[in-house]
Amino acid sequence: MNTPPMVSPEEWKTARQKLLVKEKELTRARDALAAQRRRMPWMAVEKDYRFEGPNGPASLLDLFEGRRQLIVYRFFYGPEVTTYAEAGGAYPERACVGCSFVADQVAHPAHLNARDTTLAFVSRAPQAEIHGLKERMGWDIPWYTLTDDFDADFGVDEWHGTNAFIREGDRIFRTYFIDSRGDEAMGSTWSYLDITALGRQEEWEDSPEGYPQTPPYQWWNYHDAYGETV
Repeated sequence: MNTPPMVSPEEWKTARQKLLVKEKELTRARDALAAQRRRMPWMAVEKDYRFEGPNGPASLLDLFEGRRQLIVYRFFYGPEVTTYAEAGGAYPERACVGCSFVADQVAHPAHLNARDTTLAFVSRAPQAEIHGLKERMGWDIPWYTLTDDFDADFGVDEWHGTNAFIREGDRIFRTYFIDSRGDEAMGSTWSYLDITALGRQEEWEDSPEGYPQTPPYQWWNYHDAYGETV
C-alpha cells in the first residue's frame, strides 16, 4: 500500500487545518443546498394510494401517523429481488443487501417524530414476510406493503429511492426525492430532516418566512424521554 507521508504532530495539525477550510466550505454548501430544498415547489398528490400495514389496509395519509411530514423509502424485499450479498441468501430470509445496509443505519425514529416527521419503508413483500424480516434483523421501522402503482409513480419501481411528503390537512404534497448515491447519506436524523420541506426547524436555518423554527439543542432529548407527543 502506497501510504501518505509520516509527519510530526505539528505538521499533521497544519495539514489538518488546511483541509478544515474545505470541510467548512462543504458544510456551508450542504446547508445552502438544504435551504434550496425548502424552497422547492410542492407537487399535489392526487391519487388515493393504498397499502397494507401491520394493522390492515392503509392510505398514504395513514402513513403520516398524524404528523405533518412523511419520508418514504422504497426497500426492495420480495421474490423479484436479485441484489443479495455474495455470501448467499434469498427471499424471504433475506432482502436486497443495499437496502438492508440502509436499514441498519437508521437512527431512532423518536427524534424524527419530535420534528413532526414520520419515516416509513415500503416493499412488495406481504406483511407476514416483512414482520419476519424485521424480527430477524432487529429493525423497528414502520413498514408497509405496496399494492398499487405508488412505486412507479414516484420513481422507485426499478431502484431504491427516498420520497419526502408534507400535508396540509388531508391534502398531500410531494416535496423532494433522492435516489442512487443520494441514499448513501440517509440514516441520520439530520440527513432525513435536511431533505424535508421544513428542514431541521431550527432558528439558524435559512427557511422561508413563517416556517416553524426553535432554538437548536432545546428540542433535543433522549429517545425514550420525548413523551407521547411524538
